Amino acid sequence: MTTIAQPGPVRSGLTEWPHRVLKPLLRRRLSRRWDVHVSGLDHVPTAGPVILASNHIGWLDGPLTVITSDRALHALVKHESFEGGGGWLLRLGAQITLHRGRTDAAAVRTALRVLRAGQALLVYPEGKRGDGLVHEVFGGAGYFALATGSPVVPVAVIGTREPGADIESKPSSGQRVDVVYGRPLTFAATPWPRDAGSVSAASDRIADALRTHVEWATETLQRDLPGPPPQQDTFE
Repeated sequence: MTTIAQPGPVRSGLTEWPHRVLKPLLRRRLSRRWDVHVSGLDHVPTAGPVILASNHIGWLDGPLTVITSDRALHALVKHESFEGGGGWLLRLGAQITLHRGRTDAAAVRTALRVLRAGQALLVYPEGKRGDGLVHEVFGGAGYFALATGSPVVPVAVIGTREPGADIESKPSSGQRVDVVYGRPLTFAATPWPRDAGSVSAASDRIADALRTHVEWATETLQRDLPGPPPQQDTFE
């Protein structure tokens, strides 16, 4: 009996060979510049669909999580990032373009395609970079979990932005950066139609778990989050 709510045949997912080819090189570059620590990887299923739900404090969060992960991650990335010099690398790694501030049907379909093909999806439930404590979240992670029955693994990222620095800054060379994975949440696949109340409840559950995990990680590692950025990340 499958746990994936799939109305038709499972389609192929997004390309992953660039991850296998480029990650060793990119990991070395990361390690030369920053003191990288990754813990809790055993909480991430080695195969099958999974949603990684992370806090979001700085520019480095996505690259750090994607490069250090044992699995190829396909992240929902704001469309503006594809317009810069690094856009070619995002496209090569099959990251997902997201137009924020509205329902992006194409991004939703691609994210579901990733999960239904047994791949890994990285999401930031708050939809923007902030102080890292996880405040208001959107319903995307909850919807994806209910639509596919995928487990959700909370991820705490620490050290990728220094106190007082803006959202586009990078931490100082040699600074410690952490990616900490928590215990997965399980969800039963819910066939369409999925009502707004169910999606909201699933999203609240994910937010609570992520918030608790971030607090646990900072206390365990005895590290502080950077606080709110002077330049707010908005949908405008």
